[in-house]
Amino acid sequence: MDDRDHDEKRHDQLTTAPKSTEEDAAPRIDVTEKADGVRRIDVRDDAAVRPGMDPALDQD
Repeated sequence: MDDRDHDEKRHDQLTTAPKSTEEDAAPRIDVTEKADGVRRIDVRDDAAVRPGMDPALDQD
């Protein structure tokens, strides 16, 4: 399976719901792989949804 095929399937899956938008299919992570096989997964800075607590709700 090539990456384009995967990306198209992902887009189709995330935009099929009745109230879905193009933003729902926006990439949320970047995956990089080094020559030694180490794979790094980073949450994108522009991701609409991020793991963890919302910093705006921090009570400290």
